[in-house]
Amino acid sequence: MRFSNLINLVCLMLASLAIGASAAILEVRPNGKLSTLKSAINLAQAGDTIRLSAGTYREHDLQINKSVTIEGISQPTLDADGKGMILDITASGVTIRGLRFIGVPVSFVKENAAILLNSVKDCIVSDNSFRDNFFAIYAANSSRCSISGNEIIGNAKMLTNAGNGIHLWYCQKMAIENNLIKGHRDGIYFEFVTKSSIIGNHSQQNLRYGLHFMYSDSCLYERNNFEGNGAGVAVMYTNHVEMINNVFCDSWGGAAYGLLLKDIKDSRVVENRFERNSIGIHIEGSDHIQIERNELVDNGWAMRIMANCLDNNVSSNDFIDNSFQVATNSRQTNSTFSENYWSTYQGFDLDKDGFGDVPFRPVNLYSLLVESNPPTLVLLRSLLIDALDLAERIIPTLTPETLVDAKPRMRPKV
Repeated sequence: MRFSNLINLVCLMLASLAIGASAAILEVRPNGKLSTLKSAINLAQAGDTIRLSAGTYREHDLQINKSVTIEGISQPTLDADGKGMILDITASGVTIRGLRFIGVPVSFVKENAAILLNSVKDCIVSDNSFRDNFFAIYAANSSRCSISGNEIIGNAKMLTNAGNGIHLWYCQKMAIENNLIKGHRDGIYFEFVTKSSIIGNHSQQNLRYGLHFMYSDSCLYERNNFEGNGAGVAVMYTNHVEMINNVFCDSWGGAAYGLLLKDIKDSRVVENRFERNSIGIHIEGSDHIQIERNELVDNGWAMRIMANCLDNNVSSNDFIDNSFQVATNSRQTNSTFSENYWSTYQGFDLDKDGFGDVPFRPVNLYSLLVESNPPTLVLLRSLLIDALDLAERIIPTLTPETLVDAKPRMRPKV
């Protein structure tokens, strides 16, 4: 090692030791010398830790402009008491953990949040509890932050006065992991977010979407559970998204779906489960999507794929006990279906290779009738519809002639 490099290394080590030696721990107690979080923030220096003992602290609009750690002992409560946001973080390197946040009011002029990350980097928000706040966590123009292990529960009743659980705008390299989000407008909202991940979250019973995802390229969401939301997940106007091993279930309603793909490109939907949704996957204006090894079970429509979709590959999926396997709005398709399992397939496998010898057409005549005339849905399961579908299978005349699985699998994956 060169002597100059050795000197630099020694200087860095000494600086680190000096910072560590000077860092303080400030104790806040309801009846202590420091009885408010605001007073501790005013005294703290960068690198200090502020510890809040159990109790309720009625404070709001606190400015965090230095890189401190704020941690709770036995989950103390910060109560905005309906007067504003709670923590406005404008310093990088801040950690918030072990606290309970309540009482952030609805506002129609600003995004009141329990925690606002405002143009920061390398912040951590972990293992906190949020109850009945307008927005729980709002991040704007921030990067390399982690939001993990939080319990975020709201009581939203109407879209017009509901905020989101975790809201990100114009961020990059963010990690949203292992949070429970319930009872908000959108559980998680991404807009203009890049190179970020959403992993292991449970987003349920939110009014609109479990995850709302717009203009957010090169992101991953994996191993999440989206259950009982107004609609599961909407991914729109986005490229290069990986959607892997998630569960989309119990989204019912006239416009409800497990997953909406609208105007996205070059993305993957792999090894997910879509169960008990009005529509499992709805695809519109989307190109070059790989939809592989998913399970679509007990949905109204397993998949709706519109004619304005190009070069999508739907392969090795299991379509089981759906009312309609596939629906579309044209006799033409520019997407490929191959090696899927269809529970309604009635073909045979004489050569015993595991694939049917007769191609399968997943769009039946009745689904086309419903697409053009929704009230005909009342005829579902009738003998008339069965007879029409049988005739169409024998002599296809109206169903899409190019939407066919030439090599259907005889058995599901499991």
